[in-house]
Amino acid sequence: MKRIIKKMLWYLAAILLAAGIVGYIILIRTSFYNPKMILGVSFDPDYARYLGLDAASTFNNLIIGEWQFKHIRLSAQWDIIEPTPGQFNFTELDSFMKAAEGRGVKIILALGQKTPRWPECHLPNWAVQIPPEEYRLARLAYITAVVAHFKDNPALEMWQVENEPFLPFGKCPAFSQSDLAEELALVKTTDGTHPSLVTDSGELSTWRQTATAAEFFGTTMYRVVWNKYLGYVSYDCLPAAFYRFKLWLAGRSPQTAYVVELQGEPWIPDSDVIKTPMSEQNKSLNLSRLQKNINYAYRVGLSRSYLWGAEWWAWLLKNGHSEISDYIQKLPKVENVPLH
Repeated sequence: MKRIIKKMLWYLAAILLAAGIVGYIILIRTSFYNPKMILGVSFDPDYARYLGLDAASTFNNLIIGEWQFKHIRLSAQWDIIEPTPGQFNFTELDSFMKAAEGRGVKIILALGQKTPRWPECHLPNWAVQIPPEEYRLARLAYITAVVAHFKDNPALEMWQVENEPFLPFGKCPAFSQSDLAEELALVKTTDGTHPSLVTDSGELSTWRQTATAAEFFGTTMYRVVWNKYLGYVSYDCLPAAFYRFKLWLAGRSPQTAYVVELQGEPWIPDSDVIKTPMSEQNKSLNLSRLQKNINYAYRVGLSRSYLWGAEWWAWLLKNGHSEISDYIQKLPKVENVPLH
């Protein structure tokens, strides 16, 4: 009897292995290629300044100069917006929104304690040490002020509420599902017109807490990263259908899901590209790899992909490397399309 059970278990294992192999082959061969996918871009003025660039000129280059994107993701970074408690400074962000409006550019505006770029949580110095309940009220007051200020801006398309809120990456205070729900409700109450978007890691999360939290969902899409234990890691083994399968498991329609960070800059051991030789940067991002990343996004087939790395492209151009800038210039940029 034991021999029969053992043999049956071996047969079952073989069947499961074969099914897994067949399933993986099907995933590899499955493509949801979307030739109408909109290419947008994210922009962080702080990072542009860190690279020695003029933030206003770099932003203008995104919408007016060589690249002329029509869809851009910006951040209402808390430490810039409210450097002093209760005193809000919208000057720079106002200038970006005005420039975008003048060119018919549509903006996703990220807000919350966690917004794109390291250290992820851009807290004002005054908010770091205050008691938890006082901190919560201050965070909500800042969000209310941002939404009230920009809700009638013609360039605004949607709000991004937090950035990968549950991914343990960055220097951030604790944040719960109820905190996210409270922020989403606050945004909706303050601005009943524009939808919200919540984001998550494409490779390091199941999307269980985020995929259906808001009207829209955004995933990151990194293809070659560096890890202190493994060195450079490629996600090329993940077929394009991987992201669609995760959306299906999470109960989210692909029509309301975007790639909000499509890797367009290097992921290197030392995050300081200024000090890192190009030979090292090229290991995770060069022109060929960028082309592969964008082609991969087309095969995933979501309606939009926002490239990540515009500041780096401008830094390359400033330092005599024009190949990526020339390529970006030739990419199709679609005019405004109604939200699904």
